[in-house]
Amino acid sequence: MNSFKINSFDHCELYVSNAKQAAHYYQSALGFQPIAYQGLETGNRNKVSYVMKQNQIRFVLSSPLVPGTEIGQHIDKHGDGVKDISFSVDNTENAWRETTDRGAESVSKPKMIEDEKGEAIIATIKTYGDTTHTFVEREKYNGVFLPGYQVMDVQTVANPTGLVHIDHVVGNQPNGEMEPTCKFYEKVFGWHRFWSVDDKDLSTEFSSLRSIVMANENEIIKMPINEPAEGLKKSQIQEFVEFYDGPGIQHVAMSTKDIISTVKQLRSNGVELLKTPKTYYEKLKNRIGDFDEDIDILAELGILLDSDENGYMLQIFTKPIQDRPTLFYEIIQRKGSNSFGKGNFKALFESIEKEQALRGNL
Repeated sequence: MNSFKINSFDHCELYVSNAKQAAHYYQSALGFQPIAYQGLETGNRNKVSYVMKQNQIRFVLSSPLVPGTEIGQHIDKHGDGVKDISFSVDNTENAWRETTDRGAESVSKPKMIEDEKGEAIIATIKTYGDTTHTFVEREKYNGVFLPGYQVMDVQTVANPTGLVHIDHVVGNQPNGEMEPTCKFYEKVFGWHRFWSVDDKDLSTEFSSLRSIVMANENEIIKMPINEPAEGLKKSQIQEFVEFYDGPGIQHVAMSTKDIISTVKQLRSNGVELLKTPKTYYEKLKNRIGDFDEDIDILAELGILLDSDENGYMLQIFTKPIQDRPTLFYEIIQRKGSNSFGKGNFKALFESIEKEQALRGNL
């Protein structure tokens, strides 16, 4: 039993080469509002960060302001991508002490940060690769994000796309590293295995993967851990590991209450989404049974659908949002189902393999 409680995902920090331009994309394409800022104007001479928010989802986009920084080295090695998955906790001190006592490597000890809006306590530990987890305790803070950030004075208001909260965050590992990573979360966080699939379940003619979903005690936090399995050609997990140069966050899944309207809006905003073969929809009714949505609209938009004993879920994936074929986003709407779309992986793989072939990476 942990002496601390994880309340939710707090935010994801991305290290990007041009935070100003990335913030514009997150606002105009994905519908996030810039709410807070840190940089030269706030006294930070080394890095700039824009906090982007939509409902309960927060992304922090950070870039280096000077050469030779850890952020710059991270971007040089991995390209733009997720550096930190932060958790909102009731007690940062306990979270840091307990996880480091159980073997996690500390990046920064608990420290109080404060400004005129109050105080917060943060601490950071390492997880797989160069990825980190930050614990955030902010019950005594009344500001827009965290001490050290100022409210952004923005002329244009984002048009939200209906994204509500982070459903899950997926990490890709090199072959053979999935099991040790899952054991890390079991030992260090006391998490359990929520769902899993292996390469017998998830394969196409060319590529396959193994995946285990780790979840915290109340199952608010879910983090699938993937690794490539042997196939005739290179799987997209292996492609990620090579272009990211190691393990890292493959995608963040964000929930919506109306995936059809969200996807229509994202498409009209210029977000590139993976296409689904039309043959997928010919077999859908037989595989799933009854569902509320119009199958022609799902087919037109490329939305995937899968079910389990509790209901069904709808999902779609963006193409990578930077030039390296690494980080992308998932849009998901759950109608009872807690699963992760096992029935969709074949269609998803085939769609990604077409993209891989265009990149010369299959």
